[in-house]
Amino acid sequence: MIKASLLIMTVLTVLISMLLSWRERRLAAARPAVPPARKARRPPGFLARGKVSLDRWVTAAAIAAILTIAVLGGLHWLRVLQR
Repeated sequence: MIKASLLIMTVLTVLISMLLSWRERRLAAARPAVPPARKARRPPGFLARGKVSLDRWVTAAAIAAILTIAVLGGLHWLRVLQR
């Protein structure tokens, strides 16, 4: 059962991370363009991009943990109630 939960958590973490990345790109594309009167900003540096990526993976892992606990806990209680 532990192997199943680790596999479920790993798969869910990757899928949720891909979903969050897609959502960030979609929201950035929908954001209005910066007016030309403002000074152009530099793109984020290496550490800033790494922090965004790390935040995305930690968020995905937390959501995957909650979903795994809910699914496996629900399956456990279904088995208990059937007895």
